[in-house]
Amino acid sequence: MYRKTVLDNGVRIISERLEHLRSVSLGIWVNRGSRDEEGPENGISHFIEHMSFKGTRNRTSLQIAKELDAIGGLSNAFTGKENTCFHGRVLGKHFTLLSDILSDIFLNPTFDLDDMERERQVIFQEINMMEDAPDDNIHVLFNHFFWLSHPIGMSVLGTGQTVSTIGKETILRYVRKFYAPGEILVVAAGNVDHESMVSCLAPLFELPSGQDDPNPGRTAPRSNAGVSVHFKDLEQVHICLGGEAPSQASNRRFTCSIFNTILGGNMSSRLFQEIRENRGLAYSVYSFLSAYIDAGLLGVYVATDHRNVNPALETIQREVRKICSGDLSESDLAAAKEHLTGGIYLASESADNRMMRIARNEFVFEKYVSHEELVSNLEQVTVDEVVEIAQDIFRDGKVSLATLGPMREEDLDKGCLQFN
Repeated sequence: MYRKTVLDNGVRIISERLEHLRSVSLGIWVNRGSRDEEGPENGISHFIEHMSFKGTRNRTSLQIAKELDAIGGLSNAFTGKENTCFHGRVLGKHFTLLSDILSDIFLNPTFDLDDMERERQVIFQEINMMEDAPDDNIHVLFNHFFWLSHPIGMSVLGTGQTVSTIGKETILRYVRKFYAPGEILVVAAGNVDHESMVSCLAPLFELPSGQDDPNPGRTAPRSNAGVSVHFKDLEQVHICLGGEAPSQASNRRFTCSIFNTILGGNMSSRLFQEIRENRGLAYSVYSFLSAYIDAGLLGVYVATDHRNVNPALETIQREVRKICSGDLSESDLAAAKEHLTGGIYLASESADNRMMRIARNEFVFEKYVSHEELVSNLEQVTVDEVVEIAQDIFRDGKVSLATLGPMREEDLDKGCLQFN
């Protein structure tokens, strides 16, 4: 049920027909994001995403909204570190109209100057909202410190200073440089016929072939270890710490997903049980994975009273050390595998999730990856492999820590970052 057509200019049109669904999810993707931005233009990918909905050569922003509402459609867009997506979901009978609307948004934005100034103010508010939410802001600060001097560590939103200087000509130049046909995917999952989809979309995407280099200017990031303390008068101290993890393309990503699940990925994880349930040190604690095409990060987040920061860090250290020393049973491994397997198959029941998964696999592997293949790879992971990857990620001298809240660097117990 998976079909792929590559146009002469390199645009890829991909579909997965799911006959049991009445809806179809459509996404138009470009393999560009904030990691492709120069420092002064940080936030430009996100700005383009916003502006694409503000009007095209064929529709005003109000017409876009009305046409989508009239067919019961859901639409949105997002910008990530490595790609940008414009997507929508409708009943299958409205696929042609959704294709026309999303293609118009993607291909024909006018970037009206008055609209740009209004939307710039909206983005300023979005940046302010993020900075007012310490549980979000700490991740931005941590990523910036961890991927120091590399654009992958910059905020997707940009900063007030960079966004204020982005003009129409800068946007048009960026689009000409990076939105080449070879970087574009058009992906649908659900109640869709591939031949009809190609007939509908191919004429719209007959664009000039653009540049030959599929990833101009991309360089692999290198991590930075150490401590970054940001004092702010808050009720809690928000903490992120972590180390380098496998990339999206690495075979070790399955092992890392299992380690993340055991460490802090669910309610039965080591950190949730020990920090929240057993010791009452925090309400919110979890571990997370951020994987990119050529790099990765496994981190831990916790928010706690300033008096509990060092006890919480000591607990994280102790739980990581236990796994690194082999304190891991076959039943622990089996439970983590089953948790991840359930998540894979539950997500597969969503047309949106399937559409996004197809696109990301195409960007990374240039092929379809079945759910069964994922589960098979998870099942092959051993206890020893999980122990080994824990040791690799939490190597002494390779771990970074960032804090945001009412605590100063001299109050931190730096010994908590020694894991081996």
